[in-house]
Amino acid sequence: MEGRLDTGIDVLDRKLDGGIPPGSIIAFTASPASQSELLLYQLTAARGSLYLTTQRSDQAVRDAIESTAAPTGSPTVRDISGSEPLDQANRLIRALPEGANLIIDPVDVLEQREQSRYRNFINDLQNHMVNTGSLAILHCLDGTAPPDNRDTTQHMADIIFDLTTTVRGTDLENRLSVPKFRGGQALTETIKLEMQDQVDIDTSRDIA
Repeated sequence: MEGRLDTGIDVLDRKLDGGIPPGSIIAFTASPASQSELLLYQLTAARGSLYLTTQRSDQAVRDAIESTAAPTGSPTVRDISGSEPLDQANRLIRALPEGANLIIDPVDVLEQREQSRYRNFINDLQNHMVNTGSLAILHCLDGTAPPDNRDTTQHMADIIFDLTTTVRGTDLENRLSVPKFRGGQALTETIKLEMQDQVDIDTSRDIA
């Protein structure tokens, strides 16, 4: 669809009618034990990206991206794991140029801050994404104890990507659902993904 921003993953863009509307916030939920970071790395191939890491060091993220076999970009990586991550994130986001990607990996550290401060952060983020025509991807770890502000993240997000990883016999299966898509149509079926060296859609048929 005209005017949308591609994700950098061709097979996913086709499913999404050409990509993501500019100005969108995407909440990408996944298990901490999944290969979800691979999708984040491939998203940097589409355009200039600011990658904010809240747990791993910036060098660890750069090394992981450089060692990924899939196509990736060369994002600006910044570690915001200090005592005031919301303030650090705000300063960096204000300098984000037009038509860029913002990735926060994971957003859990920010979601653990006081509710009103986090809500203000998300509102400011939404305004900045719209004003610059950029995309924000918030990596939400779906672990045993999601942060209290996770509902706020998912409510404010324009789009939700939900990656489910299950073991079926000897096979590991990854399925991506898109239950929420403001400015577009939520997908009625899950997408079966192959997540090894890169993200691709598994076109094999399920056998009961």
